[in-house]
Amino acid sequence: MLASYLPPLIGYFSYLASALAMLIVFAVLYIKVTPFDELALIRDGCTAAALSFGGALVGFSLALASSALHLNRLEYFIIWGALAGVIQILVYVCLTRCIKEMPQAIMENNVAVGALAGSVSLAVGVINAGCLS
Repeated sequence: MLASYLPPLIGYFSYLASALAMLIVFAVLYIKVTPFDELALIRDGCTAAALSFGGALVGFSLALASSALHLNRLEYFIIWGALAGVIQILVYVCLTRCIKEMPQAIMENNVAVGALAGSVSLAVGVINAGCLS
């Protein structure tokens, strides 16, 4: 009886572990791309940094969830997840080009700028997720 549950459990944990690993790698890369330490700002109570970083994480997670739902091979899931992460980081880079003072505004806890950055990341994550389906 237990043997019949083993393949789905292995698949579940393979996707879960891969997704969590990709989320951690994405978070580390995202923090390295930004000119400030989001985690330090968040620890200091900077709402703008939390909104911006949180939006990026959720946006990326939406693309991962869509990949897990629609792709039936772990290798494809990892490839598409990596591509989604690259897109999310490129969006941040483009956004900082459009809003020149964005990094400084986030460091100064400008909640409106942090909310905009997080919302753009969420919007791109939703589009990414839709494109993967």
